[in-house]
Amino acid sequence: MTILIPVLTLGGLGLAFGLFLTYAAKKFHVEVDPRVEKILEVLPGANCGACGAPGCEGFAVGVVEGRYPVHGCVAGGKEVAEKIAAIMGVEAGEVERRIAVVRCRGDRENAPRLAEYQGVKSCKMLDLIGGDKGCVYGCLGLGDCVEACPFEAIYMGENGLPVVIEERCTGCGECVRACPRGIMDLIPHNQLVYVACVSPERGQDVTKVCKTGCIGCSLCARLAPEEKITMDGFLPVVHHEKIENYDDLNTAVEKCPTKVLIRRNA
Repeated sequence: MTILIPVLTLGGLGLAFGLFLTYAAKKFHVEVDPRVEKILEVLPGANCGACGAPGCEGFAVGVVEGRYPVHGCVAGGKEVAEKIAAIMGVEAGEVERRIAVVRCRGDRENAPRLAEYQGVKSCKMLDLIGGDKGCVYGCLGLGDCVEACPFEAIYMGENGLPVVIEERCTGCGECVRACPRGIMDLIPHNQLVYVACVSPERGQDVTKVCKTGCIGCSLCARLAPEEKITMDGFLPVVHHEKIENYDDLNTAVEKCPTKVLIRRNA
């Protein structure tokens, strides 16, 4: 009898709570637009946040509510945009694919380290103490971008610089947000030439710390026709919107003294 009373009491409480939760679930049930579930089914599910939403579900709800465009899923690209557009009964519009590039060529050989870092393996942590190499703008090489990529599209090369696997890159931008020095950048997929340096310093200062940094000579800007490359301080800017044929920049790429002007394969 002593045991029976607490058992019955707990059982009664459990039943009461169960009935209350059942009532609450029905009372406060919110109808979910079936299009949300359909959109979730076609999304890649990376929850990368490149769309601006806090995950794929937030994006799906936002599309249905009109807060995000149907082509807002950067990782999904054109194919996903068209599927979402079909669900919403609208046109997908233009989807520009972007890819990540590494704007640094200062590997272990070309940009020697000044000290041996033995702390936490994190670019952000190393950057807090100024880095371990002479160039304060160059890649730190500890792989924060690799860890951040949800699609395994980046790996660390033997030379200590990250390498982007373009076929896997979705342009989600996670690597860009992870890099404390702005080395990772997103460019349009059809932009075939970019500048692999972010140092704004004068050439004489760059050469002291890196053999392959941009020296700001402006030769590329002079060789590129119709101002397709211009100078912003000591760094060249490639004007993708002005270029119809990237062969126009072949001479500029070939003549670059430090080979910092990179041409990607088409």
